[in-house]
Amino acid sequence: MVTLGVNIDHIATIRQARRTYEPDPVWGAAIAELAGADCITVHLREDRRHIQDRDVRILRQTVQTKLNLEMANEESIIAIALDIRPDQVTLVPEKREEITTEGGLDVAAHADAIAKSVQRFRKNGIVTSLFIDPDPAQMKASAECGAEFIEFHTGKYANAQTEKDTAEELEILTQAAKTAHRLGLRVNAGHGLNYKNVQAICKLPYIEELNIGHSIISRAVFSGLSEAVREMKDILRRESV
Repeated sequence: MVTLGVNIDHIATIRQARRTYEPDPVWGAAIAELAGADCITVHLREDRRHIQDRDVRILRQTVQTKLNLEMANEESIIAIALDIRPDQVTLVPEKREEITTEGGLDVAAHADAIAKSVQRFRKNGIVTSLFIDPDPAQMKASAECGAEFIEFHTGKYANAQTEKDTAEELEILTQAAKTAHRLGLRVNAGHGLNYKNVQAICKLPYIEELNIGHSIISRAVFSGLSEAVREMKDILRRESV
């Protein structure tokens, strides 16, 4: 069955809107795990717009499933990751002006730097995933860098406006998953997934884990976090191949 990584960044976004102490993403992570989350994902951005250093350090002590730290390939953040040792790091592109991550990491253009980071993480027992577009060149570069996982950026699929475009993007992801598997990469996916469009993604070959945040936290505003996580987990359980 495809597993569920719950991204709790937006809990911290609400807290940081007032620069206060609530809602606490650490508390949110515990609720998500109790409701069935298989992984807790957080993005420690360089500008600290939501998740803070304190959050990551406490989460490392409290998360009972898997802690996935999304991060730029930037030395100050790498140092934090090597210090707290999450179960997994996911290297992502990061621009200060973006609202959310707009595309995949250009591994091919930064192969040497990424490969060095992957090796540093591996030596410290940390699994590395690279957040990329479903592009053959990026998959090949990811394999050559030594990453264990890639995570497909599903934004184009999620934002497709017509059935035709949706089907085309789904086929691209399907073929990309097969290519990644042939290259020896394990495959995750995420970005823009919600309670409706996630169903088809669950059926992609070789997909192991989906990271979902905004949709779950949005639903949690009305139904509660525990129920929102359970609903998504039920979909993954029902729709997985």
